[in-house]
This record gives sequence, structure tokens and C-alpha cells, in this order.
Amino acid sequence: MWNELFDFFVGASFAYVVIRLPFMMFPRMRSWNDQFSAHPSPIALDPHLIQRVLHMRMFFWSGLFFASLPLFLGWASLKYGGAAMGFGLWVVSGWTVISRIMCVIGDDGPPWTKQLAMRLQKVRNDSQSEDSCCEHSLPVWEVTAVRCSTCRKVLLAESRPDLGRPRSDGWIKGIIRLLITDGRPIAAPLGEEE
Repeated sequence: MWNELFDFFVGASFAYVVIRLPFMMFPRMRSWNDQFSAHPSPIALDPHLIQRVLHMRMFFWSGLFFASLPLFLGWASLKYGGAAMGFGLWVVSGWTVISRIMCVIGDDGPPWTKQLAMRLQKVRNDSQSEDSCCEHSLPVWEVTAVRCSTCRKVLLAESRPDLGRPRSDGWIKGIIRLLITDGRPIAAPLGEEE
């Protein structure tokens, strides 16, 4: 019985990690982060940041493609080998595929959306127009909101999700945090100030 539980856990863990590989590994490459400040510093609201939000969205949805590997391995294991490991692979990858498809229908989608990128671009456009919050408006995305770094006004009450920067808390702690949070923000957004 313990062998079957262990095999199930190994299969489930493998599937869980493989599906999240795109947003855990690809955006953390050094060449992808030269234009950003180090984690957890605020990030200047510029075209690179808006593009990163869209890239993270793409990496999230590419997890559906990466789920095909554990689904296939789970099927092969169920048919030809250890049923417990195959069941773990099959359950976790199947559940992830279903939950990501349900994101399209429900409200609990990924933290990186096209609408978020459009809201960030609107804040950036407003900061460069006559409607800016102060004379030298420089919006930055902090942990709990987008603020003007000059006058400290909250421009967008939106918590910052993981944006693929190498984490300051170390590689192992960072990976564990990403696996637990799935890249979602860990702090509630601030209220907007008038």
C-alpha cells in the first residue's frame, strides 16, 4: 500500500511541475530580465513590463501543451506499467487541463490577462498626458498597486503577480512559492486614492 501511495505521489508531483515549467523556467533566463529591476523592487511601467504580462499569459496557457506529456505517460503507465503512478500523472494533468479550460468560462483566470495589460497601458498613457497625477509622473508597479513614484498616488489598485524575475529569496524557496501560488499575487491590492 505504501508503495502505491508513493508512486501516486511521484506521478502527481511530476505532472504538477511539468505543467508549470513554462512560467517557472523560461521567463527567468538572464537575457529576459536585463531590462527589469531586481526582485522584489518595484518595476517601472514601460513597454517591457506590458510585454512581460502578455508573455506570462502565453506561458500560462502553454501549460495545456505541456500537460500532454504527463497525460501520455499516465496513459502508458496505466496500460503497461504501474497503475498508481499513471493514475497520479493522469489525475493531476487532467485536472489542470479542465481547470484551465474552465478559466475561460469562469472569473478565476490567470493573473496575467490581456485586460490587465490594457489597464497598465492606460495608466502609462495617462501618466504621459495632461491628465497625469503630477508634473513628473513616473508609474511603478509595487507589490500591492501601481503608484506614481514621485507623488505616491495609487494609479491602479492591482497586486503584482509573479513576472518571471529571478527571486531574491533563492532558487529553491522561489520555486516552492511559485508551485504553491501558481504565480498569483500574495498580497491584497491597495484601494485607489482620489
